[in-house]
Amino acid sequence: MKKHVFAILSLSLLICPASPILAEEYLSGIQWLEPKIVTPGETDNDPPSDATVLFGSAEDISNWENGERWSTDGDILIAGKGMIRSKASFGDCQIHIEWSAPTPPKGKSQGRGNSGIFLMGRYEMQILDSYENKTYFDGQAAAIYKQTPPAVNAMRPPGQWNSYDIFWTAPRFDENGELTSPAYITATHNGVLVLNHFELLGDTPFNRAPQYKAHGPTGPISIQDHGNPVRFRNIWVREYQPAQAAQGTDDETEANAKTESESAE
Repeated sequence: MKKHVFAILSLSLLICPASPILAEEYLSGIQWLEPKIVTPGETDNDPPSDATVLFGSAEDISNWENGERWSTDGDILIAGKGMIRSKASFGDCQIHIEWSAPTPPKGKSQGRGNSGIFLMGRYEMQILDSYENKTYFDGQAAAIYKQTPPAVNAMRPPGQWNSYDIFWTAPRFDENGELTSPAYITATHNGVLVLNHFELLGDTPFNRAPQYKAHGPTGPISIQDHGNPVRFRNIWVREYQPAQAAQGTDDETEANAKTESESAE
């Protein structure tokens, strides 16, 4: 019995020594600015407090160039004649847009519920009635037009509302107009991840291969008229800026890190 007690005590001392060795806390040495407070919407579809609402009611048509050639029905915007472009311009951003294909459905392939949302006025994420409607895969709903299909087809039936949530990283060009970083997009269709940090090959024309041509750091959000009365609602955009470090010299950063370490002790 005494042997068993001694063995247990010896094991406990190995597991829980009387003088534990304290691990040194890792500190990055970066002094971060405090993230600003953003109040989320009442639902995931509602605009947060820092969003720019491009369309939420009939009055919001004033936010669009050529908006007078489209029609509204309360909080619904209906595709009309010609493409519309937001008067505001955006670079890196988060975009929410809801849309509904015409019902009853008419046409097939690219002729059925066709539209598109263009980031910076030139990079298209396809809008199409892809519910039981076959077309070329890199031209169906949620495709980056002529570059990649969506990972899955998450389309709802005509007449029901679809949502896109788009997370956009704008391309970068140097002072000579050379591409230094391509555009990237992550997007969900009805809450389903369909594009995950996809690297765009360039713009998205119908009649040639994609290419990059130097442009400014921001551009408009455009919505296409393709002859189909696609309906839209609840369109908003948030400009995105990553977390920022406080400005300071390397010596100041090291001194602050040392102070934090001493405080932790």
